[in-house]
Amino acid sequence: MKKILIANRGEIARRVIRTCKKMNIATVAIFSDADRNSPHVLEADEAVYVGASPSSESYLKQDLIIQYCKELGVDAIHPGYGFLSENAGFARKLEAEGIKLIGPSPTSMEIMGDKLSAKQAVKSFNVPLVPGVDEAISDVDNAIKVAEEVGYPILIKASAGGGGKGMRLVERSEEFAEQMRLAQNEARSSFGDDTVFIEKFVTKPRHIEIQVFADSHGNIVYLFERECSIQRRHQKVVEEAPSVLLTPELRKEMGEAAVAVCKACNYEGAGTVEFLVDGDMRFYFLEMNTRLQVEHPVTEEITGTDLVEWQIRVARGEKLPKMQDELSIHGHAIEVRVYAEDTLNGFTPDIGNLKRYRIPSGRSVRVDDAFMEGMDIPIYYDPMIAKLVVWGKTREEAINRTLKAIDEYQISGLKTTLDFGKFVLKHEAFRSGNFDTNFIKYYFEDPRIIHTAMEEELDALQHGINQIWDSIKERDKKEFASREISSSWKNARI
Repeated sequence: MKKILIANRGEIARRVIRTCKKMNIATVAIFSDADRNSPHVLEADEAVYVGASPSSESYLKQDLIIQYCKELGVDAIHPGYGFLSENAGFARKLEAEGIKLIGPSPTSMEIMGDKLSAKQAVKSFNVPLVPGVDEAISDVDNAIKVAEEVGYPILIKASAGGGGKGMRLVERSEEFAEQMRLAQNEARSSFGDDTVFIEKFVTKPRHIEIQVFADSHGNIVYLFERECSIQRRHQKVVEEAPSVLLTPELRKEMGEAAVAVCKACNYEGAGTVEFLVDGDMRFYFLEMNTRLQVEHPVTEEITGTDLVEWQIRVARGEKLPKMQDELSIHGHAIEVRVYAEDTLNGFTPDIGNLKRYRIPSGRSVRVDDAFMEGMDIPIYYDPMIAKLVVWGKTREEAINRTLKAIDEYQISGLKTTLDFGKFVLKHEAFRSGNFDTNFIKYYFEDPRIIHTAMEEELDALQHGINQIWDSIKERDKKEFASREISSSWKNARI
């Protein structure tokens, strides 16, 4: 494998390029109009233009990307996440052209890409499932009967896709018909598939995911868990590894269940098995993401691994670099996603220009980013600017180092989620580990709360400044008095 095309953009493209350079593998970047001057384009060995700014006119143009692969002698494609990373049709096209996809087989993608087929696949491997139905429902009257049997509150969920799209919480039967219609409409517009199913709504849910890896020689390992319960709109904002919730016994049980999920679809490569853990510490299979996750750096930090390198080695037909008994957890890592969003206005995108952009540095601080000072954040893609990743020997040390790094981060020209990240890390619920996916609902539903937190911080800062100033004035007063006494004594002796 001498040359890899990265079918993606932004920070994940840069992340893949870094590992390829380390492995002496040439890279080809692709770019749209909006990304013409982006760092990933400048850092790759070669770069090719794929079209206009909208992703449908650039990063999703499968045939053009394959054409470039053939013209440039590309051996493999790394899809990153998003875009074409879980597109089984694209994977089949690459197979037909003899181009290696750095990822699982099309069949694995298809099985796990549909939540219903995923449930059916893992059922025979005794993986715990959320109570509900594992078959499609389209008739409203029949669906209402099922919901009554499962018991409210329930979730109506789209079979295809993810990210919270096509998902509706229903707490009473009178709401069901309308919520099902909305879920189907959103699923149809987002995924071209309005298939939905019903699950029992898990109270006090923790979102815990397990990083898995499998090779073509039958070896499968889990690289422990990531805590992903701090979310807005069902999408993660703060992640950490390991989870403060899991005991060693539960960690092993969930890890082995994640390995069973891999076996259920004959998996190869990097993947993530997502679970819900309820208030009674019971866990349930949610879905499998057949790609690298945005939050993979926290796993790298606690295991001392390069997961992109593992992906490439497995794609080359090599065995996994480490077996299960060679893997262990070292320290604690936290990732804060830095989005161009207005946290005080419902986390709405705040697209603009990075007038000032300075990243924190220092021991155990890592920033995976996509922009440079002076660049515009384009409206066409996810508004993530960077991922701030910090490691510490303990969870407390990791939290404190992350807070310091947030203070050192300098961004002006637009609003970001850094203030929200700081709010989370300082909150008693987070620091104690007593939180779930309802964190925002419980503690941040009224965004004015962050104003209060910021005002308290400013008051404390001002108080500290006043104390320092008072001590300086007191010191100067004493020094002046000392000089006066000394001078008088000298004069008296003369």
